[in-house]
Amino acid sequence: MSLFENLSQKINHVFSKLRNKSGLTELELKEAMREVRLALLEADVNYIVAKDFIKNVTDKAIGTDILKGLDSSQQIIKLVNEELIELMGSKLSKLAIADRPPTIYMVCGLQGSGKTTMCGKLAKLLSKDKKVLLVACDIYRPAAIKQLQVVGEKAKVEVFEMGQSNPVKIASEAVHYAKDNSFDIVIVDTAGRLHIDETLMEELKALKKNIIPDEILLVVDSMLGQDSVNVAQKFNEDLNVTGIILTKLDGDTRGGAALSIKEVTGKPIKYIGVGERMEDIEPFHPDRMASRILGMGDVLTLIEKAQDAISEEEARKLAKKLKTQSFDLEDYLDQLESIKKMGGMRSMLNMIPGVSGKIKEEDLDEKAMEKTKAIILSMTPAERRDPDIIKSSRRKRIAKGSGTTVQDVNKLLNQFEQMKTLMKRMKSGRFKLPF
Repeated sequence: MSLFENLSQKINHVFSKLRNKSGLTELELKEAMREVRLALLEADVNYIVAKDFIKNVTDKAIGTDILKGLDSSQQIIKLVNEELIELMGSKLSKLAIADRPPTIYMVCGLQGSGKTTMCGKLAKLLSKDKKVLLVACDIYRPAAIKQLQVVGEKAKVEVFEMGQSNPVKIASEAVHYAKDNSFDIVIVDTAGRLHIDETLMEELKALKKNIIPDEILLVVDSMLGQDSVNVAQKFNEDLNVTGIILTKLDGDTRGGAALSIKEVTGKPIKYIGVGERMEDIEPFHPDRMASRILGMGDVLTLIEKAQDAISEEEARKLAKKLKTQSFDLEDYLDQLESIKKMGGMRSMLNMIPGVSGKIKEEDLDEKAMEKTKAIILSMTPAERRDPDIIKSSRRKRIAKGSGTTVQDVNKLLNQFEQMKTLMKRMKSGRFKLPF
């Protein structure tokens, strides 16, 4: 299930009943807003936040003449969109950067929230143009230091650790080490607990006082729903956090935390975790998230993901191959890898306006892409470059090597031929859309 899918479907169902009406009565508006409120509550949005949200939209609609207009339903959607953006923080909240390096980010959260993994994801993201140091200050949880070393290796950044010694001393030594070795950013992975207790908070306060971080980032498990908001409130009261990172927004989550946490704590969401891979971290754009919730897609994030997955040189080579009709199965395999880097086909389609929220689970078989890759990888380089040479005996060998059937191989080759034919027609100008 994709991000906010249930909420998006329910809100869009409400608005579908309002479309094509030449005006709305106050009663119709209030009935629609009542349904939106129920959808928000089902998504585990804080009760007071949902109530205030609906009141604000209703008051703004009734206070103007939009109910009488021909496009009143569109105006209501516009109001809901604006209110959602306001609710989630209005604009992108960037990380603070120190006047003199290193910039220090202290990352905290409960055990199980994905804190250590998120430290690695953040380090990988920032290491594109900065020298980043990860610091292991979780000395209590078994294998916590080893886990940070593993994610550090995946992110290709250095990890500073001093075993099971005092966390305050570790952090202090790490900052000195970072200064001496010209690191730009220090990310401190602090200890977590299964629940908030006085010992944990006292240690975090001591760390904060000693290293004076530029940001205190709280990692929150979005699958906890309203409990995640309560956790954020408590951490904020004791530490005065500067930003929130929401994890597991790709899981079976209703999204209520993302819609409530800024309003309740007053602190912005800075990043979201949207998958298990090290690349699955996104800056939190309230306007783009509102667009996703309302089924309008998210083209800007899609473009950014594409730029990260495909270099300019690769894009130029692909364009040239398409133009000269020399696109082969090796190029096709490269494109499948690019789609995977971008989060998969489902993630991409849900960012396209008009398609977002309309793709059902059964309509997309992500495993079919893996089968296709297995078939292509079982071919020789000569076969990938010239599929016409793949006759009966070769098809049997490829099927056996990929753990598929000859029918699967035939299907892939037929699809590839159809795609090449379509490209030729588009190039010659004979291709016309069927509508």
